[in-house]
Amino acid sequence: MIRTVSELRAVVRGWRLQGLSVGLVPTMGALHAGHLTLVEEAKRRADRVVTSVFVNPTQFAAHEDLGTYPRQEAQDAALLTAAGGAVMFAPTVAEMYPAGFVTSVAVGDAARGGPSQGLEGEFRPAMFGGVAVVVSKLLNQVQADVAVFGEKDWQQLMVVRRMAADLDIPTEIVGSPTLRDDHGLALSSRNAYLSEAELAVARKLNVILRQAADQAAAKRPLAAVERDAYGAILKAGFDRVDYVVIRHADDLTPFAEGVVTGPARILVAAAIGRTRLIDNMAV
Repeated sequence: MIRTVSELRAVVRGWRLQGLSVGLVPTMGALHAGHLTLVEEAKRRADRVVTSVFVNPTQFAAHEDLGTYPRQEAQDAALLTAAGGAVMFAPTVAEMYPAGFVTSVAVGDAARGGPSQGLEGEFRPAMFGGVAVVVSKLLNQVQADVAVFGEKDWQQLMVVRRMAADLDIPTEIVGSPTLRDDHGLALSSRNAYLSEAELAVARKLNVILRQAADQAAAKRPLAAVERDAYGAILKAGFDRVDYVVIRHADDLTPFAEGVVTGPARILVAAAIGRTRLIDNMAV
């Protein structure tokens, strides 16, 4: 368990002197089996793995769940110990954002485009700027050879990949496939908010996505696929659908032809009760 950047750098420096490679798994804690698959992937690619546990305040808007986001540090530490992680980096907010901190990281805008535009960037406009700041800090603090992110947050993965390329950060950014429960629901820390009835509804989401993805792959017009998927999600019992779209997989731009003509991803955000779920699948 490491709390400070200076101690973290000293440990990593010792590893480097031994000729060891270093992996990083950034998380906000409340770890579950999905996070542990990221640690396993990082262990396959590096000799030592740092897992950060930090609920990053800069990516939450004032009305979002920063105060209630699940925190379970002792359990997280036990899980990481069992998984063979070398270091759990759990800094305080003051350590990550000391007095006088004023720097921001812009990750695209309406004029320049970029994978941060639209989707989560529209519904949570504070998020990707906050993600970019904290991830760029973690990549600089650890200076890892490889960093592993979950594909469940596909847009975030594309934003981080673009940022690392644009800023010449040498860390390899790796996406690890989404881990799902026996019903196909993507594992998420926010699933803890779901009641039993809501959980039954939530488990229908991946079925609807897969059906829509199959239709899109068969060259059905995307406007029709997206419209039908939107209706099916509401019919399944969700209270709100923020978006369900099929986009180019790498930059998340729409298909100008109105049908899939290359690697694609279907992405969704939908709410039930007080829980907002996101998911995606390859088309």
